[in-house]
Amino acid sequence: MIETVGGPVEGPGVTLMHEHVFGLSPEILWNWPDIPEGWDLERRAAEAAGKLNALKAAGVDTIVDLTVIGLGRYVPAVQRVAELTDLAIVASTGLYTYDALPAYFGNRGPGSLFGGPDRLAEFFVRDITEGIGRTGVKAGMLKCATGRQGITPGVERVIRAVARAHRETGVPITTHSESSTRNGLDQQRLLAREGVDLSRVVIGHAGDSTDLAYLEELLANGSYLGMDRFGIEFTSFEDRVATVAALCKRGHADRMVLSHDSYCFNDRFDPAVVGERHPNYHLLHISRDVLPALRAAGVTQDQIDRMLIGNPGRILTGGRT
Repeated sequence: MIETVGGPVEGPGVTLMHEHVFGLSPEILWNWPDIPEGWDLERRAAEAAGKLNALKAAGVDTIVDLTVIGLGRYVPAVQRVAELTDLAIVASTGLYTYDALPAYFGNRGPGSLFGGPDRLAEFFVRDITEGIGRTGVKAGMLKCATGRQGITPGVERVIRAVARAHRETGVPITTHSESSTRNGLDQQRLLAREGVDLSRVVIGHAGDSTDLAYLEELLANGSYLGMDRFGIEFTSFEDRVATVAALCKRGHADRMVLSHDSYCFNDRFDPAVVGERHPNYHLLHISRDVLPALRAAGVTQDQIDRMLIGNPGRILTGGRT
């Protein structure tokens, strides 16, 4: 069974493996609730459900919501959305930072000012086995991140904690990687040293790269590639499609997943500016635009089904589909 916000399901069906429902800034919202991007639970939940219902109508069954600590995770709001849509939402746990840890963790644990045990893995395991906060929603994915800074001491602690939680629970791992510095390889090396089976790992944002040698090195190490930023056009639409098509021709359709890394609502960006710079940054871009372009580039329906159905199913169930 796969854990979702609405409870366990048999299988995910057509799945987008890297999306977000809400990205929130709690301290901003607590202290300046009148900001233009303001928060009203019922209004934002209805908006999000409308977008997810449209996605469901386009043939997608499940999204993996990779909003973790550091991105404004608030699962009670996602629960409300889940009540308003038939699309399944998989929640995640982990911590998103490119550098230092939040002070709660930065002042505790190995190498910190006050030392003591590292509670990161403890919290991640609790989210998976008991549920997130008091919601009862169990996380079905672990997440860590590296940016251009690489594996800083804070990031290293997160990756090691994610690895420990994975070993203890069997829940798969996805990453945010920086393709321009090829640091997906650094993530793989550290995770492997921590005893992680790299076939249980998705190297996120691999699709930002057009370097097939780099991508095939990640594949040779056993991980899946997250071709998961369609619509974010600092790598062009044409290059993203061509890279997926080239890897499919080389026989790698069984090691890629597709997604957008989009938000239903995110108070951290001006939606007008985002819409102007990235007009295809929305949940329907793959269904409407990417799949037809992949087919035109020679990608078969069987390969598409593997990237959208078979591979997500194997990742989320531990290979039991």
